[in-house]
Amino acid sequence: MLKLKLPLLRGLFARLSAAMMLLLVFACANAAQALEPIPVPLDVEALDLTGAVDLHIEAGPRLQVSTAPGPDGIVRRIEVPAKDPENANWAVFALANTSDEQIDRLLVAPFFKLAGSSIFWPDLGGSRIEAITPSQGIAPVRQKSLEADVFLITLDPGAVVTFVAELNSPELPQLRLWEPDVYKETVNAYSLYRGIILGISGLLAVFLTILFVVKGTVMFPATAALAWAVLAYLCIDFGFWGLVFNLSPGEDQLYRASAEVLLAASLIVFLYAYLNLNRWNIHYSHLALTTLILLLGLLGVAVWDPSIAAGVARVSLVGIAALGFVTILILAFKGYDRAIMLIPTWVLLIAWVIGASMTITGSLANDIVQPALGGGLVLIVLLIGFTVMQHAFAGGAIAQGLISDVERRALALTGAGDIIWDWDVDRDRIFTGHEVEDLLNLQHGTLDGPARDWLEVLHPQDRDRFRATLDAVIDQRRGKISQTFRLRAEDGHFRWFLLRARPIIGADAEVIRCVGTLLDVTEERTAEERLLHDAVHDNLTGLPSRELFMDRLRAALAQAKADGATKPTVLLLNLDRFKQVNDSIGLSAGDSILLTVARRLGRLIAEQDALSRVSGDQFGLVLLSEQAPDRIVALADSLRKAVRAPITFGDREIFLTCSVGIALYETEKQAGEDLVGNAEIALNHAKRLGGDRQEVFRPILRPLGKNILDLESDLRDAIRKETLGVVFQPIVRLEDHTIAGFEVLARWNHSKRGKITPAEFIPIAEQTGLINDLGLYMLDKGANQLAFWQREIKTEAPLFVSINISSRQLLKHDLINDVKAILSRTSLEPGTLKLELTESLVMSNPEYSAKVLERLRSLGAGLSLDDFGTGHSSLAYLQRFPFDTIKIDKAFVKANDKASRPVLLRSIAAMGRDLGMSVVAEGAENEADAQELFQLGCEFGQGFYFGEPMTADEASKMLRKKVSERNTAA
Repeated sequence: MLKLKLPLLRGLFARLSAAMMLLLVFACANAAQALEPIPVPLDVEALDLTGAVDLHIEAGPRLQVSTAPGPDGIVRRIEVPAKDPENANWAVFALANTSDEQIDRLLVAPFFKLAGSSIFWPDLGGSRIEAITPSQGIAPVRQKSLEADVFLITLDPGAVVTFVAELNSPELPQLRLWEPDVYKETVNAYSLYRGIILGISGLLAVFLTILFVVKGTVMFPATAALAWAVLAYLCIDFGFWGLVFNLSPGEDQLYRASAEVLLAASLIVFLYAYLNLNRWNIHYSHLALTTLILLLGLLGVAVWDPSIAAGVARVSLVGIAALGFVTILILAFKGYDRAIMLIPTWVLLIAWVIGASMTITGSLANDIVQPALGGGLVLIVLLIGFTVMQHAFAGGAIAQGLISDVERRALALTGAGDIIWDWDVDRDRIFTGHEVEDLLNLQHGTLDGPARDWLEVLHPQDRDRFRATLDAVIDQRRGKISQTFRLRAEDGHFRWFLLRARPIIGADAEVIRCVGTLLDVTEERTAEERLLHDAVHDNLTGLPSRELFMDRLRAALAQAKADGATKPTVLLLNLDRFKQVNDSIGLSAGDSILLTVARRLGRLIAEQDALSRVSGDQFGLVLLSEQAPDRIVALADSLRKAVRAPITFGDREIFLTCSVGIALYETEKQAGEDLVGNAEIALNHAKRLGGDRQEVFRPILRPLGKNILDLESDLRDAIRKETLGVVFQPIVRLEDHTIAGFEVLARWNHSKRGKITPAEFIPIAEQTGLINDLGLYMLDKGANQLAFWQREIKTEAPLFVSINISSRQLLKHDLINDVKAILSRTSLEPGTLKLELTESLVMSNPEYSAKVLERLRSLGAGLSLDDFGTGHSSLAYLQRFPFDTIKIDKAFVKANDKASRPVLLRSIAAMGRDLGMSVVAEGAENEADAQELFQLGCEFGQGFYFGEPMTADEASKMLRKKVSERNTAA
């Protein structure tokens, strides 16, 4: 029987053991999750519970928690409903009374705690605890307090009580358990301290306001505003504001944020006003005003969300303190007294800002930090008040305006910086300040003595005038002295001084003293002389300007009229194509070239001659050293050759030419303007003849120069009435000497003036705008004549004509329409109406020129690049622009001794053929030229050998004759 029951007992024991193990594990698990009770000793005055509280954030309106194990080790579950259904945040903690006595303690949760309140979105305070529910025993009783949620808690002997606190906000910055009497003493001590601080701050604000009323400068209201802002902040921080206005916990958040904003705003206003920043730089004013507006705008933000406004205000306060310190140091290094005096106060402010920042971020968290920061703020305002009062009461009678008229005059003299000059007439002794002797590096006392001793240091040209002025004052017994003179320094240099003085009349109506001031005006006189020099001299070359040139010319004419031997000659020298040089290599290089030309010209003239720069690229010369006309012309040729010498600029050489107009002295009745006008007429004539030459004025040139308006009117009539001549110069094929085409040229046979060359009337047409009408006239005449030839005279290849296009025509928007109309009206063979353009003309506006030329080519017009080799001559241009013909300038065709000439011609011709272009060589004067051009590869030739420019009828006869001869030979 026992054997049967033994296995059964063993199984039951195993099951009981397993059950006990599970129960033990469950008990241990519950013990691990239960709250740890905090012992409350009898001898501890305050116990910090902040770190021992379990927070349940957003846990809902009801909370179920496990209590701390009691003395019997039992853990219970309790459920606590919220007193306010909107509250969902809870705090749970447990307290244990280990003594055998009943303990009463105050549980304190402050409304606002600066420590750990954060910089961004700070916690601005409010009621923390709505209600506290204990797990057992007497319920906590709320105590009346303006600064914190205070509950009276009673713990029975040996009891362990779990407390569930219903929170009004998710933040619980501090929770402490205080012995009631100690807490009351602490509150009373802090209240006394706060009262003292508020009293000092209030008195300081009132005193600074009174000071503002007495002293009306902007510095004092700014300081008073800062003091009132600090007072407002302390009233809110110390709870006085809520007590006065009966605010409930949390309603002071708007006022606290506004106080912090006003504190930052008043600080920047004080800094701006005290340092008078608007006198240093206008940007200081802009920065201060912008910052102030933004800070005051935070008051509106505070109404919407006080936390955001307070966060921005705190960051702004740190920034203002830092930037203000930098500004103060900068101004202090400049010697600004106000900045130097503010350094100690601002260093204290920086220390306060650092301490406040550490407190806000939680680095400093003891109980005395917040009250200490309030006291430090008052100390800063107190120091600022002392600094401001130093300015308020400094300066004595002078600062307060209590001075006599004599003292005011003495102060004005000191402020002006003038030097006293006093001449005791009876004793004949001059007294002057030592400043004059210091300026002249003389020993002190050198200028103190009789007036005659001053004559030794006066400039020789000023001595008689100085002596006469003093004598006149004594003789006339009235008037005043206002005279400039020069005094010699120790090193021999002279300085200019201005003496202003008045005589003082004694009882006997005689002058007893002359009293006044001396002022060093050396810099002013030097600047004046420099301005006078610059007014009549060229800044670049240093040569006299046109005004001084004319003045010297009139002086030379006056001398010629007086002595009869002097014969001044006027030469005007103008650089040819200098504008193109400026456009191609730049204005700075052009200035360097002008300076070089001026120096070269200056080396060739005599000392008595006057060289001037009368305009941008034009020089004038009043020649007195040469009288004979042949010598004058020889000098002009020397000047021209000096300009032609190459000028090295960087790694390139610049070649220039110039034209010279010469006006010789004729009669005594000639005025300077007449001589210059004659020289300009001669210069213009030299320009019309191609430049690089000198021309002497001749009376025959005057009508052309003076009647430009008449010539313009006559040219306009000749175009309108179609009396302007049109001639044609043959262009032949070098292979068989057959006529391939003609170049259309303009000739003008004036009814009164006779033949006028194109070099004379083309520039007038360009200046007056007639060049467009003239160009269209030549296009129309040339196209109509070509159409006639193509209809009436049959040739193996279609004839063509070449017509020159001016720059104004190319840039004219109607050119394409004009060519299109002419081509449609005349029905010419494509490519036979060739438009000739020079390289410089195309490159004046390459982008626009490329578009216009492409359009003209598409209309059926031919394009010829004229004078190839004399301009830019770049292969890139031949590829960029749609030319079908290039014309080699006659300068390459003309025979010379250079071996490179045929090489260049052959290269140009080969290049033209390779690019599919026709090559025309200008300037063939004889059969040898024509034969050489053909051998070098040129396809067409043009020159006097093949025919001079002829009328249309003459050209038609020549064409028919050539065609007839060719048909007969065939």
